[in-house]
Amino acid sequence: MPDKSFLSAVLLRANPCEEYKMRIEQDLKLGFKDVLIRPKRSTLKSRSQVDLNRQFTFKHSGKTWTGVPIIAANMDSVASFEMATSLAQHNIMTAVHKHYSVEQWGEFVANQSPDVLQHVMVSSGTSDADFIKLSEILALSDALNFICIDIANGYSEHLVDYVRKVRQAHPMKVISAGNVVTGDMVEELIIAGADIVKVGIGPGSVCTTRVKTGVGYPQLSAIIECADAAHGLGGQIIGDGGCSCAGDVAKAFGGGADFVMLGGMLAGHEQSGGEIIEQDGKKLVKFYGMSSQSAMDKHSGGVAKYRAAEGKTVLLPFKGNVDNTVNDIMGGVRSTCTYVGAASLKELTKRTTFIRVQEQENNVYGKE
Repeated sequence: MPDKSFLSAVLLRANPCEEYKMRIEQDLKLGFKDVLIRPKRSTLKSRSQVDLNRQFTFKHSGKTWTGVPIIAANMDSVASFEMATSLAQHNIMTAVHKHYSVEQWGEFVANQSPDVLQHVMVSSGTSDADFIKLSEILALSDALNFICIDIANGYSEHLVDYVRKVRQAHPMKVISAGNVVTGDMVEELIIAGADIVKVGIGPGSVCTTRVKTGVGYPQLSAIIECADAAHGLGGQIIGDGGCSCAGDVAKAFGGGADFVMLGGMLAGHEQSGGEIIEQDGKKLVKFYGMSSQSAMDKHSGGVAKYRAAEGKTVLLPFKGNVDNTVNDIMGGVRSTCTYVGAASLKELTKRTTFIRVQEQENNVYGKE
């Protein structure tokens, strides 16, 4: 008769879920620093010929939107009402941070044209209070069509349940939810009711999740894999985090991101809403991650004992009007399109071939 160890081995092979096993994935995963875009023949004579506007019809809401698919990140030192007003002039969206009151939203909505409001996302957490507040804000204007449901760990079953709840309550609104970095969760969120899934864990300039938790995913590979999953179901993704220059924005679009969300690149401007500090006669702006000590001191009464802060607080040089930065970003992406022969942003992914590199630029005179 077989001994017990033999039977245990047979049963384990038949039921591999009986025992958890650590796994190592050997496939190479890439960030923006690991690649460049290979140039291709082009018939374009000028950057001015490139159209950066895209039109999307969203899976669940059925709404159609046209604009430049860049989004100011829902951080309270970036995505202010002032930022939303400025970026709307460029046909760019703002995921207004969730810490404005309903009354403040009411004042903002009363003074804005529907065109500005159509470039605004209403950000929300996933508590019962957040749900009530979200509904009250959306009721202020029919022009508020976009919802940004945002939690740090999009793998929580609670997020999926909340997306279903919001979809049921607001069937005609465009729902974005995240953050995740793998195709399986993208598919689950889209099936639950999300039109758009926000992709990125740990790549942000003031995010320390990867250091504090050891969890994350190189952002370019996350975008490539998640875009594939989303597009197969008729959904879209937002590449959220990791962009430090216009070239990174272009790489995100080239990798398949439908939208690209920017935090640090849009921080430090007069429209950003960050606290301005003067040191040695220079203007500096406070910028911090939304899981940082600074953010939790401001909005949550400090860091709870059961968790750690997962964000940095930094001081940035004051950058002036955001219009200059936006024009620089859009100019860079247009130039990318001319290098690969893409007459429109929609064509960029089809025209993109990434090459792996070990260096990005010549830094003999410092970084750009």
